[in-house]
Amino acid sequence: MKLQPIIVSLLENDMYKFSMGQAIYHQFPAYKTTWTFKCRNQDVVFTKEMVQEIRDQIRAYCELTFQEDELQYLDNIRWIKGSYIDFLRLWRPRYEDFSITEEGDCGLSIETRGTWLNTSMYEIPTLAIVNEVYFRMNYDYTQLISSFREKLSEKIGWLESGRYDLSSFSEFGLRRRLSAEAQDLAVKELAAAKLAQGKFVGTSNVYLARKYDLTPVGTMAHEWIMCVGQGDHKHNPAYSNWYSLDAWVKEYSVLNGTALTDAITTDCFLRDFQLTYSTLFSGVRHDSGDPFEWGEKMIAHYESLGIDPSTKTLLFSDSLNFERADALCKHFKGRTKVAFGIGTYISNDTCVAPLNIVMKTTMCNGQDVAKISDTPGKGMCKNPEYIEYLERCIDWRMKHE
Repeated sequence: MKLQPIIVSLLENDMYKFSMGQAIYHQFPAYKTTWTFKCRNQDVVFTKEMVQEIRDQIRAYCELTFQEDELQYLDNIRWIKGSYIDFLRLWRPRYEDFSITEEGDCGLSIETRGTWLNTSMYEIPTLAIVNEVYFRMNYDYTQLISSFREKLSEKIGWLESGRYDLSSFSEFGLRRRLSAEAQDLAVKELAAAKLAQGKFVGTSNVYLARKYDLTPVGTMAHEWIMCVGQGDHKHNPAYSNWYSLDAWVKEYSVLNGTALTDAITTDCFLRDFQLTYSTLFSGVRHDSGDPFEWGEKMIAHYESLGIDPSTKTLLFSDSLNFERADALCKHFKGRTKVAFGIGTYISNDTCVAPLNIVMKTTMCNGQDVAKISDTPGKGMCKNPEYIEYLERCIDWRMKHE
């Protein structure tokens, strides 16, 4: 490797990978998935040297194992069970699950194939590695980190002066961070800041949450709804949300309950998010579509069920900055609880544009899977015919049920 190891601990992953991982281990250990990398930036090219460095970094990541003090930290989280800790004690990433080539429009192709237990855990570290390799090898990193520090200092000044009210917010930027150094600095500075309004409660990065004694934040991602709802060939995919909510409640009951609404559109989600689930889950997460319209729709939904919206939390996590979060906070103040997960704006705001890279589940148990979010273009599926089939299933259900 030309660079120092980027991922230094298996805790360096988003919290929802552990919450989903435990449920996968207990309920879907035989499921197999394929994940596919995509760079959405049109003008980004990865050189052969970058691709080789990415290979070397991922190989180094695959040499890591969980340390006993790390497992003890996880074991102290209320909803994590001892059986999952014992599994993690034996678990390690497999480099054989990765295919990394110089193919693709951007000069980089990555796919992972294997059990869902394994491949789910690879997504976030892989994206963090790709990001850091690209920015360190394509730019003057000293200039970038200097720009990052300046912008971070300005942001913290805004929060300490009371310019923005972010209510309860967390840092969600691991997958698209400038570097491990940058994310560490951001979390450290935010944790120490004296905010005039609102509260910085934690980070999705479990490694940094442990390091700075913060709350590790995260429940479920789109992969959960896609694989649980569409991975069983007998399931009607228009009921993906019902299958995934049911499995989540079996695992966690009333604990760890923030539901993601937009895997196959929020309108379809609400058909399944009726009284039982709306009561059991403490809140819902927004990740696509107009956030103000979505929030109003969720408040109206709770009210239609006789549930006081002020007892529930709306968590916003889609392309946020402080200005957007402040506007949402003001709009919904006094009507419901609001919280924010802010990613790239905190972890990769420099003098150059960040990468827009993703790694998505594209197959489960040999079958195509897809998400149809509230924002066109956010989905990713290799088979257009499957998307058409999924859309027809959803359309039929919405019109006839």
